[in-house]
Amino acid sequence: FQTNCDPALKKVWRLCFFLSFTFTVNKHKPWIETSYHGVITENMDTVLLDPPLVALDKDSPLPFSFEIKICAFKVFGQDAPFEAVVLNRTSGEGVLRASSPVDCESQKEYTFIIQAYDCGAGPDGADWKKSHKAVVHVQVDDVNEFSPVFRESLYKASVTEGKIYDSILQVEAWDQDCSPQYSQICNYEIVTPGTPFAIDRNGNIRNTERLSFDKQQSFRIMVSAFDCGQKRTEDDVMVHIEVKPVCKPGWQGWNKRVDYEPGTGSKQLFPKMHLETCGGPLSGVKAMVELQTNHIGKGCDRETYSEKSLQKLCGAASGSTDLLPAPSPSANWTASLLTDSGRESDLIYRFDGHQGANVPDHVVPQNLTDQFTIATWMKHGPSPGLRAEKETLLCSSDKTEMNRHHYSLYVHNCRLVFLLRRDFTQIDTFRPAEFHWKLDQICDKEWHYYVINVEFPAVTLFVDGVTYEPYLVTDDWPIHASKIDTQLTVGACWQERGGESRRVTTPRYTQYFHGSLSGLTIRPGRIETQKVISCLQACKEGLDINSLESLAKDIKFHFNPAQSVLVVEGEDVDSINTAMTKVSYINSRQFPTPGLRRLRITTTVQCFGEDACLSIPENKAVVMVLPPSEPRITISGSNQLIRFASDLRSPLGVALFKDLRITSTVMKGETRRPGVMEVMHNLDYCDVLVIGEELNPDRESLEIHHSALLGKHLDATNSTSGISIYGVDSMAHYEQALRQLRYRNWRPTSLNDRKFRLTCSELNGRYTSNEFTLEVTLPHHAAPVEHVNHMAVQPPYMRPVHHPLMIHTLNSHMSAPPAATAVIVVCIAALVVIVVIGIYRIHATHQEASRDDESESKDPEADWESSALNITVNPMEDIKGPQGLGEALKGEHEEEEEEEEDVQLVGAMTIAESDVSDEEEEEKGTEGFDWRKQEGKPEWDSSSATY
Repeated sequence: FQTNCDPALKKVWRLCFFLSFTFTVNKHKPWIETSYHGVITENMDTVLLDPPLVALDKDSPLPFSFEIKICAFKVFGQDAPFEAVVLNRTSGEGVLRASSPVDCESQKEYTFIIQAYDCGAGPDGADWKKSHKAVVHVQVDDVNEFSPVFRESLYKASVTEGKIYDSILQVEAWDQDCSPQYSQICNYEIVTPGTPFAIDRNGNIRNTERLSFDKQQSFRIMVSAFDCGQKRTEDDVMVHIEVKPVCKPGWQGWNKRVDYEPGTGSKQLFPKMHLETCGGPLSGVKAMVELQTNHIGKGCDRETYSEKSLQKLCGAASGSTDLLPAPSPSANWTASLLTDSGRESDLIYRFDGHQGANVPDHVVPQNLTDQFTIATWMKHGPSPGLRAEKETLLCSSDKTEMNRHHYSLYVHNCRLVFLLRRDFTQIDTFRPAEFHWKLDQICDKEWHYYVINVEFPAVTLFVDGVTYEPYLVTDDWPIHASKIDTQLTVGACWQERGGESRRVTTPRYTQYFHGSLSGLTIRPGRIETQKVISCLQACKEGLDINSLESLAKDIKFHFNPAQSVLVVEGEDVDSINTAMTKVSYINSRQFPTPGLRRLRITTTVQCFGEDACLSIPENKAVVMVLPPSEPRITISGSNQLIRFASDLRSPLGVALFKDLRITSTVMKGETRRPGVMEVMHNLDYCDVLVIGEELNPDRESLEIHHSALLGKHLDATNSTSGISIYGVDSMAHYEQALRQLRYRNWRPTSLNDRKFRLTCSELNGRYTSNEFTLEVTLPHHAAPVEHVNHMAVQPPYMRPVHHPLMIHTLNSHMSAPPAATAVIVVCIAALVVIVVIGIYRIHATHQEASRDDESESKDPEADWESSALNITVNPMEDIKGPQGLGEALKGEHEEEEEEEEDVQLVGAMTIAESDVSDEEEEEKGTEGFDWRKQEGKPEWDSSSATY
């Protein structure tokens, strides 16, 4: 309009617009609703109004004038924490909000007045008008900001055992929130798991099962509460419910678990136990305490030394043969058998009815004589089927053709049978051949120690040290002599029905054993004594009674042989209570097997004129044997031995471990400040092994004189790979024996470095020492000179035990001396001859003394069994006639050509009986060896106790 108008018209328009603005009239008041309803959430500031807050103005402005706008809302009310704010002056929209925090818990509702104000008329807005007053009702919505809280910090109640209660007690919680939704408690919950109680929505606690005072005397449970908004209490409340006993007979005041610390001796099991009889008159009480240790070792906690060490420790006669040894190169027939590795340090073989083991002929005793002993540990259960097959533990039968059983030990239908068929050449009459025993122990699936003492024709069985005579003895004719070899088998019986031609198709084993065996030994020529048998199977843990002198006179008690069952009898209850408080557990092992031992107490009460008037429930408890402090065995000493060649060539050689020391320490004290304490205990073996190449019997040996083992529980075996000293003895005795171990090398020029490794063990390898390494060297500042005299035969002092023949080839490097040194060579050779002759005379004197000692022995054939052994690895040389003197001289500026000479040495290591004639001994110049040749090898005779 302004664009198309004449300029004069534009001026008129502008004037009219100014006049309309200047002369606008504010005739009407703003208008709002008469009442409003609002809602505000506590801790928020915005109020939701219904209807919305809007102010209108009915003033009609002049044409082309400005509208009358809404400028403000005002709130009238005492302490009303609200304010109204104009959002849009033109439209009149506004909002109501809180001017300060609103809390429902302080005030739930607010009522106040609100008015609207326009902006007035004129440029300065002085002529403003206000609306009528409107009533505003605001409700404060609650927020679930408070958790329920219990009215008590602890609730207590008591119940009588054996009753079911509808309500034991009621717990109550409250909430500070203002609204019914958040202030009411809608649910209670027992948060302690596994309790025999329940709670309802009102907080009433009841028991869901009958309570027992003996089982549990009190309960502590935690309870939580929830409001209707599912907000949980921050702090749960504890409810303590005590169970009151109903008088009923039984033992009271005893603990279900007793901890036993190794090395503390005897520990009381029931120091506060007493028998509750509810006041009834009694005439007698009989209580039996049973210690159950079937799951520990072989029936209980026994020493876990090797069978050989245990026999020596218990004083058993020597000469026994271990038919189930640990697999090794010299005892490989047990390598294919199944072992039970779950037993600590125990060597247990498990037979599943599919395997057997042939004992080599050189191990089997050839002549059992009329007296011998068979011993073994056995665990066996019932055989399947109505007609069970024979289950053979040990069987000696023909290798081929006739399939005759010479002697055997087997189980048949839970009966133990020992078969012994004598040779027809020894006896030709109808004599006892089969001995039968029917015992519960044979098929109870528990470990038992069986010993069969044979003094033909009498045969006695010992089971766990108790003697049993056979209930049935059957006679048979002796076996006719034949040239058929026999085969000794363990776990089955060897059988060759068809001979050599049918060997492939015919099974070689029959009568397989089902069960577990350990420590199967046979000893010819002697029977075992009751004392030794008791020692070999003795338990090291059991029940005991402290202060026997303080017991009442009417108390009677007795143990079973293993001290695993104790029976206490008496007429007075107080006397029985006193006796039971003195029952204790004892474990004499220094390092016992840790774990649980179960206890069971059965009680019988007699009343006057009645057999049994009260029923006493059976009580069960456990003894927890805590793990012992494991010892740390330490071998210390010099790690290097530097000696001259003359020392190594001397008749005594050099002592390897002269400054050896063996110590053992355990950790003691608190966890934060542990301490180390030295302890003393036994060892059961020490092995000295050669590192690198084995000993060359042509030039070196390990020796230990028999005097080093005298007065000790020690024996030794040796081979070219080293020497083993074994037997249960103190660390001090092992130190003394090892310090006398000597090394010889009569050709030390070929010695670069000879190293030995020493390790010791306790409890059959359960605790082992560090690996102590010793190096033997020659001085570096001087070149050694070696003289070898092939004319002199080094006499073999001793022979090693239980090791096969070992053949070594020695390449002797000798250089031809130059012409300038010929005179020196001749002089040195003469000196060597003189030294060798002197050594030979000393050795001949020693052998004469040995013959004198042997002549005083009453039983030459068995003398080696009872005498201390002189253990030496001193191989013999192969005599091939005079070889001249071989010399090797080394110099800084000498260059020589070497020649190689191969010398084969055959070394045999065994212990047997002497059968050499005096004439042969004189020809040899020493005793105990037969130098006759068999198939190109020297034949060793059976000599006495030297290696």
